This record gives sequence, structure tokens and C-alpha cells, in this order.
Amino acid sequence: MDLTSEHPYWRVKSGIIANYPPLDSDRRCDVAILGAGITGALIGETLCSAGHEVIVLDERDVATGSTSASTALLQYEIDTHLIDLIGQHGEEHARLAYRACYDSIDLLEERIARLGLEDSAFMRKDSVYLASRERDVPALKAEAAARRQAGIEVNEWMPADVHEHFGFVKPYALHSPQAAEVDAYRLAHGMLAEIRRHGCGVYDRTKVEAVDFDQAGVVLKTARGWTVRAKRVVVATGYETQSLFDTARFVDLRSSFAIASEPMDEAPDWWRRCLLWETARPYFYLRGDNDGRAIIGGEDIPFRSPAARDRLVPRKCRLLEKRFKEMFPATKMEPAYAWAGTFGETKDGLAYIGTYRPHPLCYFALGFGGNGITYSVIAAEIIRAELEGRTHPYAAAFRFDR
Repeated sequence: MDLTSEHPYWRVKSGIIANYPPLDSDRRCDVAILGAGITGALIGETLCSAGHEVIVLDERDVATGSTSASTALLQYEIDTHLIDLIGQHGEEHARLAYRACYDSIDLLEERIARLGLEDSAFMRKDSVYLASRERDVPALKAEAAARRQAGIEVNEWMPADVHEHFGFVKPYALHSPQAAEVDAYRLAHGMLAEIRRHGCGVYDRTKVEAVDFDQAGVVLKTARGWTVRAKRVVVATGYETQSLFDTARFVDLRSSFAIASEPMDEAPDWWRRCLLWETARPYFYLRGDNDGRAIIGGEDIPFRSPAARDRLVPRKCRLLEKRFKEMFPATKMEPAYAWAGTFGETKDGLAYIGTYRPHPLCYFALGFGGNGITYSVIAAEIIRAELEGRTHPYAAAFRFDR
């Protein structure tokens, strides 16, 4: 599947960071990981650092699928409100999912610092969630109360507070200090470099055409005729997973659109260059970049085909530009890059992480929804624990049979 339009910003910005060979011989390992995007990279580095021999395989160039199209907002806030998640799964389950996402930002920051991956442009940010309409206010007030009961810090902003921080008026907002932004493309390459430093293999342009099982474990067969034998396999191929495994019923595909501006000298009404999003669906969201650009995304629609998605890029991105200028009329913003990507959406907004009954030797790390990177951090922790014979405290929130 073509997951992105032709020129996602991150690939243009950083270009070719490293070269990875295709697999050219039969190999054995403890854990084979399918997918060399941000999810496979984070999981691979975690497992290598724990002493597992790992091989990472990807059918395209490393990190050029959904990772390169991600706008990489790191938030604990799931697309499904905590109050709605409580209604679906109960308080314990819902709070566990939110706490896992909350803690994942700290875990990722610590890991980036430990590995010295400063060029991944990780930066702590505030997150502000705007009520688009007056009728959205009661639900957000209930949401604030539910988060506090879950032990999550959140501040309620009245219209005067919103105006003070941004210059425009909205009826209400939730301010959360626990958020961040990152360059997911560079972060993936940094994690993959660590995997290679551990002596493990990363191979791109290596398509796995079949996954079989025997008494020794898992057998992966590639399009070029090579075989990888592993004790376990981790599936981190996101929305393309259904080409090898029967997971289509768990996710609906959607198209999302984004623009990156030219570097801006100043944006006086954009408070702290925070992460900004809203209750309207499809929502508009905004973040910055370390060279002063605004990165704006949203205008999501159901996915039909790559061609249909890409035809909409100019129109959708004009709408995103208009939305920014309505919010910040005093800020000069000139679009520089526009792109689109495909992502998956689950009924409850949660990832699917762990084993799935028809494939007992496979661990799935399917970070669907708007929290893909935070879910990837969580998946790495859960899968490492499973391989060590432990059940991670977060695991219950993301299991397939929830």
C-alpha cells in the first residue's frame, strides 16, 4: 500500500540519513521484527539492549512509510476521551490506558537522553485542547474531572484565559503540561543505528511474502528466496499488517493531510509554540519544529485509494492554511510543504499490543490512532516483558480481547 503522498516533509528535510542493505542470505535470530519504521525501531532497540538477537526487516526504505508522514505530536490524550473510554471499558481499564500514554512521554525522553539522540529534536511542550463550540464545554469539564481522578494534571481555561494566551476566544480549553514533539524520521534512524551497534541486523527493501510456523519457531520467507528463522516475530507493519495476517476487522483506514510552513521569525499569539488541537471532528492540530516552522494537520477523511487521497492534497492543505490564519491573523505564515498519509482508527482509539490467538508466536504492535509513537514506546515495554516471562502492568489495556 502507498501510505504517503510523494514528498512528506521529514524525508525532504533530512534526506538519506543512513543506508541499509537488503537481506542477502538465510539468517537466524531470537526475534524478527517486521517493519523498520518508528515502531519497529523502538521495539528493536529495547530488545537488543535487553540482550536479544534481533533482525529488523522492511519491504521499503527504512522509515519511509507512515513514520515519514507523521506530524509526531506526543500526547497522552487519546482520540477517545477518558470519560468515553470509561463507558466502553470501565474505569480501571480506561485509566490504565491514559496513565500508560502519560508515562510513555517520560520514558521516551529518558531513553533519548540515555542514547544521546539529541538530533531527534525531542522537545517538551504544553498541550492545549480547545472547545470548538459552546456545546462541547460540558463534556470537556467532565473530562477534566475524570483525568484528575486518574491522577493526571490538567488545567481548565475559561474564555478569558484562552484569549490571554492566544488572542482569540474559545468557550473553554484544557491545558496539559505533559506533551512533547519529535522528529519521528530521525528518531527511527537513531534507534536503528543503536540496533546495528549491538551487532544486530537491519535490512530494508526486503519483502516478507510468507510467515510459517514449525517446531523451532517462526519461518519468514522473503521475495528474493531467503529465509529468516526466529523464535518469535514482532509485527510492526501498522496498517499493512492485514496483507500477512487477518487483522483487517480491528481497524478502519483514514487519510490525513498536513503542511509545514517556511520558518517564521515570530508568532506572538502562539503561546509557547504549544501543541494545539480542538474538539471538532475532523480536528485541526498544530505544532512547531526546531527551525521555526509551523506544522499543521487534520482534515481527515475515510481512505479510498492513494490516488484519491493525493488529489485532495492541494484543497485540504489550503483549508489548513486558512484555519491557521483565522487563529493567528497577525502571524505571517507561508506554506512550504504539503503531504498526506494513511492511518488507522480503532473503535476505542487504543492500540492493539501483544499476542493474537491465531498467531501464538507473534507479538503485534499496532499503534493505530493519533498516538502512534507513544503507543510504540508502550509496545516496546510490553513485548520486552512478555519475552522475559512477565506480564507488564500496561498490557491489559491494549490486548486484542479487551
